[in-house]
Amino acid sequence: MSTLLGTTLNGRYQLEAQIGSGGMSTVYRAMDQTLQRRVAIKLMNREVASDSDQLERFRREARAVAQLSHPHLVGVIDANEDEGRPYIVFEYVEGETLKERIRRQDRLSIPEAVAYSIEIARALAAAHARHIVHRDVKPQNVLIDSEGRAKVTDFGIARTLDEAGLTADGRVLGTTDYVSPEQALGQPVTGQSDFYSLGVALYEMLTGEVPFKGDNQVAVAMKHVRETIPDVRIARPEVSAALAAVLDGLTAKRLEDRYDNDGRLIADLEDVLAIETARAGSATGEVTSVLRTLPARKQRRVPFFVRRRRFSTIAVVAIVLAALGVALWLASRTHHTAQQTALSHVHPIALCPTCASAYNPYGIGGTYQNNPQAYKAIDGNPNTAWPTEQYYDHTLGKTGVGIYVKATPGTVVKHVVINTATPGWSAQIYVSNQQPDPTGFSTSKWVLAASSGGVANGQQIALDTADHGYEYYLLWITSLPPNSNFVAVNEFDLYGTTR
Repeated sequence: MSTLLGTTLNGRYQLEAQIGSGGMSTVYRAMDQTLQRRVAIKLMNREVASDSDQLERFRREARAVAQLSHPHLVGVIDANEDEGRPYIVFEYVEGETLKERIRRQDRLSIPEAVAYSIEIARALAAAHARHIVHRDVKPQNVLIDSEGRAKVTDFGIARTLDEAGLTADGRVLGTTDYVSPEQALGQPVTGQSDFYSLGVALYEMLTGEVPFKGDNQVAVAMKHVRETIPDVRIARPEVSAALAAVLDGLTAKRLEDRYDNDGRLIADLEDVLAIETARAGSATGEVTSVLRTLPARKQRRVPFFVRRRRFSTIAVVAIVLAALGVALWLASRTHHTAQQTALSHVHPIALCPTCASAYNPYGIGGTYQNNPQAYKAIDGNPNTAWPTEQYYDHTLGKTGVGIYVKATPGTVVKHVVINTATPGWSAQIYVSNQQPDPTGFSTSKWVLAASSGGVANGQQIALDTADHGYEYYLLWITSLPPNSNFVAVNEFDLYGTTR
């Protein structure tokens, strides 16, 4: 291939240096002599150019990437053929791959890993909107430019969802370190396969290692099919439960448990970036750039001294919550003895760390209602809280908003105990054995078990469930506290028995 250096394709693109190679093609840095700028040329290898299937796959990549235009996608400039060898001309990105960056730093800071995941997810969303699945998302295919921005490249095995594939049934395309279970099994792939691969890449950014290793590619691929991704917080304990929950949603084996919507994934990652930046207490590099692109309501979750050195409504709320949290802990000690007596005939119901979800079927006030922070209502720490979104006219403007927890099927809850740093709001508690409908709240699917006005900190509420066991328990907030524009649920504890 070195003999091609100095060659000029179609009298325009002079090949200067080889910067990558694969079985199908070789990538060169080249000079566009017409516009006097550097470009990247992907030139099909001569030995495979005679293979009609390979030739069509290469041409398909050109057609696919030519449709795409996004700040975090490497742009295509031109496509042509020289002496029967097709090539694609891309913008030239000066920098390093994300893989090289991980190796150089051992692992990325948590906010940086989330920031790059947001940029990659936004690029994939642009492709998915065109019905194009990348099928080979990995750090090697993400370039970090001189300004620190991520740009996704190499749609070499991409294909649209509207066309028949050229790959024989059962053949796996993609790098097995990042391959989705369905792709490893040779099954049809969708954008959810890209999400899985992004999740594996995020795991590597956070830990410095891919989750699975094996003696060969088949062994690794089968681990992706059969084994759960290791808990990221074992390798990186400082990772928040919110980020761990997003990672679980990306790498779920079953499609029904995995993210299935670009918008929702990006929104959750944006929420997590605000959380992780606030926890870190600082922001540098690309984290700062990505923070500027977040919606205003999410930017306000980042402390003022990190964001732009001035107070915001959310920052003030965060400070107030922190102060109230200390008072809440002191107050909870006073209530402890009385609670123990009243609840002596039942026991606390253990819930998994990700078994709490915000519930906002009416959408007003933010579709996701701080869902990545829902775990704080069941984390056993009264100093943390799940807050609703801000309602600046001091009214919900809708029937309600809430948070539900998922218990073991058959759990009989007798009492709930609510700790809150914003007392005075009203709520109802509903129970159900049906998965909550995200599009609407219907009392036909929920059983009303209790109501309470003026909820106090440490309040115990007895439930009327006729000793029936249920799986879902919903705290449905129907009004805000007096002179307040949000509700904070510090703890939502269940007490009862499990059959």
